[in-house]
Amino acid sequence: MKSIKLAAIGLFSITCVSAFAQSAEEASVKKLIEPRLGDRAKVVSVTKTPYSGLFEVRTDTNDILYTDKKAQYLFVGRVIDTATYEDYTKARVDQISKVKFADLPFDSALKMVKGNGKRVIAIFEDPNCGYCKRFRHTLKDMDNVTVYTFMYNILSEDSAVKSKNVWCSADRQKAWDDWMLNNKAPAAAPDNCLANPNDKILALGQQLKITGTPTIFFVDGSRIPGAVDLKAIEAKLASIK
Repeated sequence: MKSIKLAAIGLFSITCVSAFAQSAEEASVKKLIEPRLGDRAKVVSVTKTPYSGLFEVRTDTNDILYTDKKAQYLFVGRVIDTATYEDYTKARVDQISKVKFADLPFDSALKMVKGNGKRVIAIFEDPNCGYCKRFRHTLKDMDNVTVYTFMYNILSEDSAVKSKNVWCSADRQKAWDDWMLNNKAPAAAPDNCLANPNDKILALGQQLKITGTPTIFFVDGSRIPGAVDLKAIEAKLASIK
């Protein structure tokens, strides 16, 4: 029994030393790589990977780069397992891009329910986004879904004006659909309609590193950027338990 305890203590000590050494190595790489990236990106973390001695460099824009332990070389691209064709880089980006879906401010979103509404998605859209309009037509062919739309105004100053007009409409969802599907502009907001979530949603989108519209979020916290087709979004919803 005493031998087992000693062995366990020894293994624990080795593990602690190994973890400390790795942490120190990661800190060293972070110190070396940060000034070499210049103003292009801020390094959020550096993590030693299990493949080929590379270090994963994560930036504040959720980009993943790779470097060696001397930070002499910078690798931009994807790490793919040639045996399984698993894309390790994509898996990491998906992991760090996840959100807490239930924490989204749904009271600041438009809400559309089709059928039983059991399947739920949230979309960040700009009213002047052509791809968003295309995706709206895709949603027309879906059923049994609840769609929360966050008006995310990043394309022009006019985007914020249109979103405010929609928010101040008597039927917000109808006003949004009229514009996105039929190009029928919403009526100008009345002077007494002063409150709208434009600034709040803009800040939220920037916090979530949303750089383009549409961006679709699912209840498991994952996201898909871009106007995916009906088959792709149905497959994604079917994969969520």
